Amino acid sequence: MTFHIFTLGCKVNQYESQAMHEKLEKSGFTYSQSHKDADIVIVNSCTVTAASDSKAVKLMHRIKRENSQCVLILTGCLPQAFPDDVRFAEADVVLGNKSRNAVVPSIQKFLMTGTRIIDVQKHDSSEKFEHMSLEGFSERTRAFVKIEDGCNRFCSYCIIPYARGRVRSKPLPEIYNELSHLSMKGFKEVVLVGINLSAYGQEFGINLADAVEAACSVEGIERVRLGSLEPERMDNYTIARLSRLPKLCPQFHLSLQSGCDATLKRMNRHYTTQVYSEIVQNLRMAFDNCSITTDIMVGFPGETQIEFEQSLAFAEKIQFAKAHIFAYSRRPGTAADKAENQIPENVKNIRCNRMIELTDKTTRKFLESQTGKVEAVLFERLKNGFFEGHTMNYTKVIVKPHNTDNLSNLICKVKITGVENGSCTGILQP
Repeated sequence: MTFHIFTLGCKVNQYESQAMHEKLEKSGFTYSQSHKDADIVIVNSCTVTAASDSKAVKLMHRIKRENSQCVLILTGCLPQAFPDDVRFAEADVVLGNKSRNAVVPSIQKFLMTGTRIIDVQKHDSSEKFEHMSLEGFSERTRAFVKIEDGCNRFCSYCIIPYARGRVRSKPLPEIYNELSHLSMKGFKEVVLVGINLSAYGQEFGINLADAVEAACSVEGIERVRLGSLEPERMDNYTIARLSRLPKLCPQFHLSLQSGCDATLKRMNRHYTTQVYSEIVQNLRMAFDNCSITTDIMVGFPGETQIEFEQSLAFAEKIQFAKAHIFAYSRRPGTAADKAENQIPENVKNIRCNRMIELTDKTTRKFLESQTGKVEAVLFERLKNGFFEGHTMNYTKVIVKPHNTDNLSNLICKVKITGVENGSCTGILQP
């Protein structure tokens, strides 16, 4: 039988989809490039915003419309957070995050009985890190490696602690062994990911630096990159340890959410703009030519025009290399959903556009600052006659090859010559 997987949301979901992919193939199922021809279609969902929920539900409708005979499976954060949602009626099998490893037996049981399966188990505080490792990563130059799950922060707008449970971490020997397998498969770069990556190891009395050191010790892995980070635990000691690792890519996606202290407090974010600014300064001092990227939310309940202007000014002060801007989205079950002074959608849209306009300018400024530098670029694909790749600080670079050689998965020196359409252009160096 054939299967197809749709992955919505974060890099952790991408990792988990790949793990399900490998389980299915080892059990005799065959991957289909199209959902229209697949016997089994899996939607690995995200629930970080209401728009994420809507996207998953619309996708399920489309799958059943285009392939009515398939076995439709819904898994991921959406059913875990909202197990009784009536919008899941089209799914033949519904699996929560704790039941993801049961994907193969659940499919087999449904095929035998034809009876709809709903398996969503609640998270508990004694839960351990789910044993999961990959032998490869389909159609990618870099591999994602999940080393942490769960979050203890309970930001007032966020449903994820309910969808993912408490913080739990992958033991260091498992990280080393998984990366060793990926190295033997030819991967040169890995991205360490988690739901709250900065909290890695807190239950073991260690921290993120220990995981990065283990990853960097693997022979054959030439680059180690970090996924999204929270400001917590990014102290001077941790930054100093990280700075001593030449394989660590100097790109840090440090989640901000708001550049206004009053808004951060209502969000239940446990830092101030001053603390955030100091972390950014310490990272820039410790890592040469590092890039700082972020997420910024606008239109949080109670955000006044003055508070928004403060957030705007802070984003300009930090000069992010790139920023993901989005409007606050109400999530049932969170404190912010019940808050007074909800912001009208038209105001959110105006603020989004202003923040995007500002951060687009800082992105352009950062890209222009790369001009003239010679950087090592890991090339990923050929598109429209140009090879595309990324530098250590995750600047996208496009080059015209000298000949017909395939540069994919090669690390080459490139002199950056300019900026075009949100990317840098460059010339291959001897």
